[in-house]
Amino acid sequence: MGGVNRPWIELAFDRRLAVIRVLVLAGVLIGDLLLLHRPSGARDWGLAAAGLMLCLAAGKWAFGALLAQSVLLVAAHTLGASTVSSLKVLAAVTLFELAVQRSGRRLAAGTTALALAVAVNRLDDLPGELLPVLYKMGIVAGLPLLMGAYVRVTRGAALHARAYAHQQELRAEQQLLAARAAERTAIARELHDLVAHHVSSMVLRVGVARHVVAPGSTDPRITDVLDDLHASGSAALTDLRRLVAVLRAPDHAGPDTGSLVTPWALPAALESVVAHSRRTGLVVTASVDPRVARLDAVRGLAVLRLAQEGLANAAKHGGPGAHAELAVRVADGAVHVTIHDDGAGQARHPSPGPSGHGLIGMRERVDLLGGRLDAGPAARGWRLTAELPAFAPDMEPQL
Repeated sequence: MGGVNRPWIELAFDRRLAVIRVLVLAGVLIGDLLLLHRPSGARDWGLAAAGLMLCLAAGKWAFGALLAQSVLLVAAHTLGASTVSSLKVLAAVTLFELAVQRSGRRLAAGTTALALAVAVNRLDDLPGELLPVLYKMGIVAGLPLLMGAYVRVTRGAALHARAYAHQQELRAEQQLLAARAAERTAIARELHDLVAHHVSSMVLRVGVARHVVAPGSTDPRITDVLDDLHASGSAALTDLRRLVAVLRAPDHAGPDTGSLVTPWALPAALESVVAHSRRTGLVVTASVDPRVARLDAVRGLAVLRLAQEGLANAAKHGGPGAHAELAVRVADGAVHVTIHDDGAGQARHPSPGPSGHGLIGMRERVDLLGGRLDAGPAARGWRLTAELPAFAPDMEPQL
C-alpha cells in the first residue's frame, strides 16, 4: 500500500493472509514436485526450495525477490532442471505481490525482468515463434501485473471510502452539534426575552415600592414581604442569567454556572431554603447531615430542588400554621430526603393545573439519577420521600 498507515485490524488480516499464502504455496509446490514433475536430483530440489523461499520473502522484499527469481528461472532453464514451470508459477506469484504492494518504477522494472527471463528461455524459438513467446510473456508477467494492480486499486478505493465515510460521520456530528447549539441559543433568547425581562421588571418595581414606603408609616410585615419578594426575585433573576449562560455557551460556563450550587455549599443552601420557608409562615424543623457536602454537583442540586419544591408545596397546601419537617441524611450509599407536613389538621388535596407539574419534575429528576420518589397523603398532611444513589454504580463510594 506504499506507506499508508492502515488500521491494525487490516494489518492483522494481512498477516493471516500471508500465513495462508505460505501454506498454500508450500502445498502446491510440494504436490507439483511429488506428483507431476518429480525432480530427479538434489539440484532440482535445491532450485525448487530456493524459488519457494524467495516467494515467501516477497511479503517484505517483493522487488528483490522477483529479480532473484528471474535470474533463478534463467539458471534453471540453462541447467535443464525439471522445475522450470514451478519456478515460473512462483515468480508470477511474487510479481502479483509486488503489484499489490507498489506501483511505479520498481513494478515496471520487476515486470520487465520477469518478461525478459521468459524471453531468454525461449531464444531458440525466435524469431519463428515470436507470437507464442509474446503470449507466454504476457501470461507469466502481464496477468499477475493486472491482477495485482486491480487488488491495489480496490484496496485504495476501500481506504478512500472508509475515509470519506469517517468524514461524513464527523460532518454529521458537527451538524448535530451546530443544531443543538442553535436550539440552545433560541431557548436562551426566549428565556431572556420572555422570562428574564418580566422578572427583572418585577424586581425593579418591588425595589421602587421598598423605597416609596416610608419606614414606620405602614405595617412592618409589609416591609418584610417586600424585602423577601425583592430577594427572591433577585435570586431568580441570577439563576435565569446563569441558565441562559449555560445554554448559550456550555463549554465556557464557569463551575458554579452549570450547577447553580457548589457541593460544599449545599448545607448552607438548604439552610437558606429553610429560612425562606419560615418567612412564608411555615414552621420548619430541619435536620441536614453534614456529609451531603461531599455529594457531587448533580446530586447536590437534586437534593436542593427537592427541598425547595417540597417545602414550597407544604407552605402552599399545608394551611396557616402548618408544621413541616425536613430531613436529609446519608446512609447505605444513598441520600435520603424526607419532607413531611402536618397540614395543620387540614386534608391535603393536590391542586389541578400547572401547579401539579412540580411533583412530575421532581420525579423525572430523581428517575434520571437512578433513584426513587414517593409522595402522597399521610395520616396528617403530606409526606414526600426520595432516595438518590450517593455515587454512580461504577464508582467507589466516597461517603
